[in-house]
Order: sequence, then C-alpha cells, then structure tokens
Amino acid sequence: MDYSRLESSETLRNKCAACYRQFNKIEHLVEHMRTSYHSSHEPSCGICKKHCRSFESLREHVIGPLPKQECKNIFSSRGCKYCLSVFDSPYTLRLHQDRCQLSGVAGLIGRFGNLGIRDNLDHGNYTRGSSGQTVALACKMVGGGSDGSLDLCARVCLTDEYDNIIFHTYVKPPMPVTNYRYETTGIRPEYLRDAMPQRQVQRKIQDFLCNGEPMWKIRPRAGKARILVGHGLDHDLDSLQIEYPAVMMRDTAKYPPLMKTSKLSNSLKYLTQAYLGYDIQSGIQDPYEDCVATMKLYMRMRSQAHKIDAYPLATDPQNRNNFASWRQGELERMSPEQMLDISRSDFYCWCLDCRDT
Repeated sequence: MDYSRLESSETLRNKCAACYRQFNKIEHLVEHMRTSYHSSHEPSCGICKKHCRSFESLREHVIGPLPKQECKNIFSSRGCKYCLSVFDSPYTLRLHQDRCQLSGVAGLIGRFGNLGIRDNLDHGNYTRGSSGQTVALACKMVGGGSDGSLDLCARVCLTDEYDNIIFHTYVKPPMPVTNYRYETTGIRPEYLRDAMPQRQVQRKIQDFLCNGEPMWKIRPRAGKARILVGHGLDHDLDSLQIEYPAVMMRDTAKYPPLMKTSKLSNSLKYLTQAYLGYDIQSGIQDPYEDCVATMKLYMRMRSQAHKIDAYPLATDPQNRNNFASWRQGELERMSPEQMLDISRSDFYCWCLDCRDT
C-alpha cells in the first residue's frame, strides 16, 4: 500500500478552500473555518483564487517581495496595480487602467472650493441612491493647550459622491489656539477671527446627516439618515462634538480590506496613492482633497461585485450556528468547499450598500 500517496491525499482534503492553508487533521480545518470568517467579500487573487484578509496581503501575494511566482508572472502582464484585478490580455488591461487610475483634485475647481463658506446644507432634497445620500467629511486641526498638542477643528468640508462641495467653512474653536500648524493647515489667526462658531457648525452638520430623522430612530436600511464617509471619522466627529451612529459611518481607516496585514490602519495618503493612483497631502493640506479621496475609495470598494447571501454576516441570527461546536461531527464530514459555502464575513462589506439603494 502506498502510504505516501494516502498521506498526500489526506493533506489535500484538509486544505482550506479559501486561503489554501493545509491541516493535518480535519478537526483543525474545522476550527480554522470557525474562526477565520472566510467569505466572498474577502479580496481574492484573480489568478489562483486564493482569499486574502486585506488588499495589502493580496498585493503582497502578487507583487510583494515574496509573491507566489506563478501569480506574479501573469499579474505582471495582465494585472492592474491599483484595483488588483486580472484581465484577459495586456490590451484589455491598458483600456482598464485609463479608467482605474483616478485623477485628484486639480485646477480651479479645487482652488475655488477653498474660498469662504459654501453652505448648501438642506434637508429632504435627496432620495436614496442620489448623490446626497452619501457624503464625505474631513477636518483640519490646529493645536490647543499649553503645548499645542490638543487637536481643535479649524476647518471642515462636506462633499457628495460627485465631489461637489456641500459645506466648507473655517471653524472657530471653543478654546484658544496655541499652534496653527501653518505648514500643513495653511490656517492663519485672521481666518478664524470671524469664523463660524463650532457649536453652530456642529448643529448644521448633525442636522444634515440625520436628515430630519431622530437619532434614536436611525437605522442602516430604509431610513432618511445619510451614510457618512471619511478617514478617522471618530477623531473628526469627536473634535466637532458630533454624535452619529457607527452603522451609518464608512471609515477608510477601519475598513478591514483597506487595513494593513497587521490589522493597523493605513494612512489616507498611502491608500490614495496605492488604490487610486495619485498623490495627496503634499504641503498645505486641504480637507476638500481628503473628502474626494475618501469618497473615491468608498465608491471603489462599494462597486465590487460579490456573491449575494440572504444573511451575509456571521453575526446574523441565521448564521450563528453554522460552525457551532455541537455540529462538529457534521462539519467534519463536509468538504472544504462546503464549509466555505456556509462561512460568512465578520465585517460589513461596502458592496452591500448598493443593494440598499
């Protein structure tokens, strides 16, 4: 009897259908599936179909310092380095890259957006799925406190899905500014002297986001409240002293597919360069530029086409028992592909926003 062939077959049977890790025993594979939350919402290689926990780990898989050689060879001629998709031919890739490498804020549109107050905050003018249902927010901070290390919001911008400015103003902080951080903010004392008080800015933005819906009633689907996009939203909202439900926020600093393999946040500057193909935040930084970048990242993530599940999250009641310990025997009789089919994501994929419109 060929024991080496039997051992090889057994190892192959215990190979995860998503990440391709191999296990000596089937119960180890079951435990891996119980804790990995593999799903169709994970980034996956367009060549070998391996699932990765983030786009950064997928990038390392195809173009990193130690890539899978077969995938690297194909990706080098037919893969897009921005969205990491793989195409049928180099010609198809060239056509795609003209659209995939997005342009940044440039010229007069960006410059005029910086001047004075642009206040288009209205309620009830938008319907779900229109440009006003999703908005991006960004702030620029000056320093307060004795050493100037306390972040105070001094400039805020809101834009829609089409990069139109909804609201853009300087903000008068509630306490004295001790460091204007001019090298990066471009803010001078005279800009804040007659600026809109923070409390007024806070009220305007919060009312706009809630869109006439009471805070306690806000829900992720079929509601009036707007989806808020940004990078480091908790910090921006804290500086403005605005409360907003986490289920309505889309934070590019916390979205698992956009995070580092170490599960730490990437900077907005890096994400924009790596996944949109242009540079931001060089010299004096503009919150409008940040709004545009975060919205484009959000739209790119939202536009992904993934498998539609009736209950897409592991936290949904219908899925909680999929990998329950009392099903151990049944799970061990399943193939890796069958276990992957019942596995669900542990994060909310932004592609699901398209299905709510």
